[in-house]
Amino acid sequence: MPIITKITRGKNNPERYNIYLEEKFAFSVDETLIIRYQLTKGKELDQWTIEEMNFEDEVRKAFNKALHYLGFRMRSEGEVRKKLKEKEFGEAVIDEAVKKLYELSFLDDQQFSEALLRTQIKSGKKGPRAIQQDMQKRGIDKAMQKDVLTNYSEEEQLEVATGLAEKIAAKEQSKTPSQVKQKINDSLMRKGYPYAIIKQAIETLDLERDGDQWLDSVRQQGDKLWRKHESKLSGNDLSRKVKQGLYQKGFPGDVISQYIEEKELEDE
Repeated sequence: MPIITKITRGKNNPERYNIYLEEKFAFSVDETLIIRYQLTKGKELDQWTIEEMNFEDEVRKAFNKALHYLGFRMRSEGEVRKKLKEKEFGEAVIDEAVKKLYELSFLDDQQFSEALLRTQIKSGKKGPRAIQQDMQKRGIDKAMQKDVLTNYSEEEQLEVATGLAEKIAAKEQSKTPSQVKQKINDSLMRKGYPYAIIKQAIETLDLERDGDQWLDSVRQQGDKLWRKHESKLSGNDLSRKVKQGLYQKGFPGDVISQYIEEKELEDE
């Protein structure tokens, strides 16, 4: 069996030591392994012990890398495993490092998922589908995803979705009710809300317009259409094209007719 002929402290990391067997550098280990295996000059080492020490040393390195990664924010087990794979640690080493992280409560996917849920609701205003996708990306078990999402009740979903709908409606006052509804529907769908919740959120809103509001809206959107088409069309063709566009946007016929009459009078 090879004999340890020299042990030197690492230059870049004084907590690591270089082990020489038969006057040749063999491997380096952490200080804890020097103590655990009682490594001293003249000690014989069999191949099994050397491999065991190298494995434990790799696990310790992986564990320390994971701790550094977890120091910035909470992470899921899947995120930690992905990071350690990027650092080129083997599967067996990663398994042991992750096991140790759980034992010391540095990893807890249940706690992580619950915190993610609350953050995505409060800050991201996201619906259950989008949150589930976030969990999926982070490697959370499907059963755990389903369990955690039960804490996001339909009542709370409706409350958050309605708040978003109200903000959109307030911002889009120059649009027609149908345009506003479509805007809300598209936005809430992207946020991950189910159709039933979106429908209820829209129904809570008062999107009716009075006469002056309709005229303000039709003038604003009609003028844009007019400018867009007047370089290619004129006369009845231009009026017809703009009228068609305004119908598609959801303006009432009488409001469109009043606007077209105003524009035609301007051109006389």
